[in-house]
Amino acid sequence: MSRRYLELLAREASAVEFEGPIVEARARGADAAEIEELEQAKIEALRVRALLRRRARREAELSALYDTAGDLAALRDLDAVLEAIVHRARQLLATDIAYMTLHDPERGDTYMRVTDGSISAKFRALRLAMGAGLGGLVAQTATPYATADYFADPRFRHEGHIDEAVEEEGLVAILGVPLRLGQRVIGVLMAANRSARPFQQEEVALLASLAAHAAVAIDNARLLQETRNALEELSRAHRTSRARGEAVERAALAHDRMTSLVLRGGGIEDVAAVVTDVLGGALAVLDDLGRPLTGDVGELDAGVFEAAQASRALGRTVRRGELLVASVDVGGEPLCTLVLRSDDADERILERAALVCALLLLFRRSVAEAEGRVRGELLDDLIARPDSPGLADRARRLGVDLGAPHVVVVVKHGGQRERAAFWASSQAAIRHGLAAGRGDEVVLLLPGERPGALAARAAAELSASLGRQATAGAALAAAEGVVPYAYQEARRCAEALIALGRAGEGASAAELGFVGLLVGDGRDVRGFVDRVLGAVIGYDARRGTALTDTLAAYFGTGGSPSRTAEALHIHVNTVTQRLDRVGRLLGDGWQEPERALELQLALRLHRLGHTSTRQSVGPDSI
Repeated sequence: MSRRYLELLAREASAVEFEGPIVEARARGADAAEIEELEQAKIEALRVRALLRRRARREAELSALYDTAGDLAALRDLDAVLEAIVHRARQLLATDIAYMTLHDPERGDTYMRVTDGSISAKFRALRLAMGAGLGGLVAQTATPYATADYFADPRFRHEGHIDEAVEEEGLVAILGVPLRLGQRVIGVLMAANRSARPFQQEEVALLASLAAHAAVAIDNARLLQETRNALEELSRAHRTSRARGEAVERAALAHDRMTSLVLRGGGIEDVAAVVTDVLGGALAVLDDLGRPLTGDVGELDAGVFEAAQASRALGRTVRRGELLVASVDVGGEPLCTLVLRSDDADERILERAALVCALLLLFRRSVAEAEGRVRGELLDDLIARPDSPGLADRARRLGVDLGAPHVVVVVKHGGQRERAAFWASSQAAIRHGLAAGRGDEVVLLLPGERPGALAARAAAELSASLGRQATAGAALAAAEGVVPYAYQEARRCAEALIALGRAGEGASAAELGFVGLLVGDGRDVRGFVDRVLGAVIGYDARRGTALTDTLAAYFGTGGSPSRTAEALHIHVNTVTQRLDRVGRLLGDGWQEPERALELQLALRLHRLGHTSTRQSVGPDSI
């Protein structure tokens, strides 16, 4: 049967075809064990199918972004760059229209620069004040926004002339992401539909990735134009300085190559490879502590680090023997240092390479630190200071809706705090939640209403990431103010799992059986009775039978059918028939010690008045 599922996966069968082997097995009268085995195989096969489809979709998106980066890097004219960006955005997201607004520093607003698919002259001439309309809000906050219904969305300021232009264009669903250069927003890239359409997170991320490429491409086009202007001026002023002109051109080409690498998602190693390819020699890139990130130029003495300090002070390359040292700092703190072993090399290329490496490191550090810090501080406040003002607004700016149901997950990992914190931050960013590290545990606040499933998933994923057992407890936080109580319950669930010898698992109070009554904040006794005994109680209520009393007498007499018959003044065969009916209602294993203990506790609670409300559908009465 495993081969059958592999064949279905190989020919990319639809999800419904994976039910075929189970239907065939049932038709030929297969036993329950075989059916269960097939069910598990089907579940695993469907998981593999979903994973393959996600990877294929992601591969297509990355391929499109790769092609986009190559196209943008090949363009030199600013108008051509902008038109290519907007056209590719419309293609990638399959929207009716895409457009770009750029910031006007003189007027302090944004104006429509390029459109693709627009049919309205009024829309193409639109200007947006900062904070007005969806585009103005994105430009003001430097945060992506998406709306499935523009005119019904109260999150941004509606103005008459903007709404008229949007209505004339016929737009309904709009997504906008900022075009950023460092901390500066230079415009907004937007995609829109003329019908209602909720934009998925993957689409937001895709457009944001394109916007990142676009911002660098716009700046690159500007830099290239400025470079051309400078070269033309030099050519006019210094007709005899051909060698110097060639050196500048060589530096510009190297800069193009490095910029293109960044656009394609390249890293420090790729930039270093470009430098050594252009300049020759051996290159090492050092981090802020002087540790090598890539490359090797041999042993470095204290003189090299003194040269790096001088390079940062002078803002240029410093030579020490056969070594060229270019170092970049931010706010007086070193960020990275490039050390090139070469007899003769263009110092400008090394300086540009140092700047590109510094920007890469700074961008990664800033994004990770800022987002992780903000999300962690907010979650700490929700747990420790739930009455603090403005928590909902702070969460909304991070894309978290505290008005929706959330689950608090506490994962105890027992060490490797940095790696666990990085995993938690990634999960929070991907799932639109919050994360914080607290000692030997990480805390997540994730949207959802299934705490048990989220806890199991968190325990499995963090265990795999750390290479050691991580145990997760979870609790539902249906409203903003109950986060502290949900945190305490989730923490108790995790501690209970460890105490029960179930480290490495994840569960909520509901999955802990009667132990859940002790650790759960709500003490849902009725829910416990309903889960454990509801089928039998409901059967008695509908049929007028006495299965509940029989079950109580059976446990009360130590599990003896004959003594149960004596206690109830009925024939022993009647007891046996009733117990068979109980077994069919409760399922196999109801007499196992742990299950029997839960049943006895539920019977006792039922007799104390915690009756079940569930009306189960069971077999006919005997």
